Amino acid sequence: MKKERIVRSIAELRALVRSTGLRSTGPRVAVLQRLQQAITPMSHAEIAEALEPAGLDRATLYRNLIDLTDVGLLSRTDHGDHVWRFELRDNAHDQAEQHPHFTCIDCGEVECLPDTSIEVSAPDRTPRAIRNHHFEVQITGLCDRCAA
Repeated sequence: MKKERIVRSIAELRALVRSTGLRSTGPRVAVLQRLQQAITPMSHAEIAEALEPAGLDRATLYRNLIDLTDVGLLSRTDHGDHVWRFELRDNAHDQAEQHPHFTCIDCGEVECLPDTSIEVSAPDRTPRAIRNHHFEVQITGLCDRCAA
């Protein structure tokens, strides 16, 4: 079962951004607000569309997505379609935190899978990245809607 996400106030989000050494700007807080509402990872285009009414341009949003990823507040994954998707980290400073994703090969929908759904064990001869839990697990197939 997926952990319950902590919903932070604007003041808490501003403090979170500042705690990383970044300036707390309107676009950064807007990105974090939008992603804390998301139930699946979102692409730059999806975030830009959602925040367009706030007057934020795509280039500014992209730069902020990269900045927030670089400091560990967001994670960025490519689910095989060459589109980066971003999601808020539950524990912003835990770089090893990963969870598996399912991507439908027909409609492209991406779902976060429960953390406990997959267990990876790494023998000594396994690459260090896997032993240190620096990897992504992505499962592809048909979602329930497309399989019906």
